[in-house]
Amino acid sequence: MHGLINRAIQRFVTDTYGEEAWQRVARAAELGFTDFEAMLIYEAVMTQRVLDAVCDDLEKPCAEVLEDLGTYLVSHPNVEALRRLLRFGGVDFTEFLHSLNDLPDRARLAVSDLDLPELELREHAHDRFSLTVSAPQDGFGHVMMGVLRTLADDYGALVYLEHKGGPRGREVIDITLIEAGFAEGRHFDLAARVG
Repeated sequence: MHGLINRAIQRFVTDTYGEEAWQRVARAAELGFTDFEAMLIYEAVMTQRVLDAVCDDLEKPCAEVLEDLGTYLVSHPNVEALRRLLRFGGVDFTEFLHSLNDLPDRARLAVSDLDLPELELREHAHDRFSLTVSAPQDGFGHVMMGVLRTLADDYGALVYLEHKGGPRGREVIDITLIEAGFAEGRHFDLAARVG
């Protein structure tokens, strides 16, 4: 697993629950260290041990923790760059959804050895979609639930999301766009702010 993913989990725990919580997780997962290096590759089993330790420490189901992680990735000020990358996908939530098929390739432009799950959006009607998340490990679909829910709010759209599961390695999310302009979206500038 790419170190960026492991580092994101570490930052999620630290920023949300504190350094002491991360120290407990690192010990429970038997890492032998406390900080992931963003540009290293780690065995997938290590990532799973960390996720299991996070769930045990927080006493939450894994699906809930992963969705919270997805929310964190696009809403916390410490990871604003990811929100910006995703918002470049379109001027409204529907355009953003259609940009998801290209997201793994766009991410590899920035980090060539980063393997994100493959995403396949299908449009069933103008307001109904399904997103298939294909990855060697299950759970990325729940992360995407948090991402989608948060970005819908970011765009001001009212959506209904349902994680349908699926065969191992393929999770399906049903997306119903109830109202595209439900609320005023969060402000977004093309240029990043400095300082």
